[in-house]
Amino acid sequence: MAEPTNTPEQSAPQTERGNRKERVGQVISNKMAKTIVVRVERRFPHPRYKKVVTGYSKFYAHDEKSEAKVGDRVRIQETRPLSKTKNWRLVEVLERNAELGPVAA
Repeated sequence: MAEPTNTPEQSAPQTERGNRKERVGQVISNKMAKTIVVRVERRFPHPRYKKVVTGYSKFYAHDEKSEAKVGDRVRIQETRPLSKTKNWRLVEVLERNAELGPVAA
């Protein structure tokens, strides 16, 4: 008796590959082509003195359409290495920088 073959289309529904880290931060530079630099803030109690301190991390993220500007709050997601330093990609711009309005000529 022939066994039915199980093709990929008939198998279980597709699930997302792994859990990818996401961070929310502020764009501090967009001078490179298709790359933004995002500063992510982290607040934690000092191990010895217990005062709440703020630590910052800097991530290089891929911005395919160059849509993020300096000062914008963005969400970035971990991805495969795209270059020596770039392991993140832009997911969405959460809020635009209100200080940089249209320039009057």
